[in-house]
Amino acid sequence: MALERRLSRTMFLETEIVVLRQICMTPGRLFEPGKYIAGELPDVAFEMGLVDKLPPVRGKSEEIGEASGD
Repeated sequence: MALERRLSRTMFLETEIVVLRQICMTPGRLFEPGKYIAGELPDVAFEMGLVDKLPPVRGKSEEIGEASGD
């Protein structure tokens, strides 16, 4: 028997950037896989285990991300 991965929205900050791994359809909108702010996604995406935290940024790519805001 496979284990079902269930997460809760409370595991994420409302302003945290997360990754939606699969398409998530709601009656009002279709969410494509990609990066979203956690507060933008519907509860069902979290309950179905479609959302992951982003991996930590390491090394020079972190510095580049900060410098691009100039």
